[in-house]
Amino acid sequence: MQAELNQLLVKAENRYLQTEELLGFKSYSETLAQRLKIYEFLRDREVVIFQPVADQISVIFPQEKQERLEQVLQQWILILRHSAMAMLLNDSEYLQRRVIDWLSGIVQAHNTQAIDTQVYQLLNTRLNELLSAKAMVFIQPFLEQVKSYLLKP
Repeated sequence: MQAELNQLLVKAENRYLQTEELLGFKSYSETLAQRLKIYEFLRDREVVIFQPVADQISVIFPQEKQERLEQVLQQWILILRHSAMAMLLNDSEYLQRRVIDWLSGIVQAHNTQAIDTQVYQLLNTRLNELLSAKAMVFIQPFLEQVKSYLLKP
């Protein structure tokens, strides 16, 4: 949305914006308060979200080194942080530039796809436990975006 807002500002330098040009901005501004609440919730409850995921992943992958599991969990903490920011901005390109391009090579190079897939599933379950269905509508598309790029079969 940030790129779209910048384009609107450029257009507005010489004229009033047309009704159809304002629709995206209206939609963005009408949902901003909700997205801010979700962002703050995710920020303030990061440990509450990830501790059960960390506990379960250690049980599911007992043969893996603890350092490797911690590294994957750290990456998913960053993924959720950037997904939350992308949700706040309503900008999937932000997520692509900040996380996906960088992380997809790491997942393949370190061969952690099985662990990443499990963390994604556990995280998704955990978020569904903690967030309302209305809140999930805002964050889910960004998590799905990460899933589609990082967890390719």
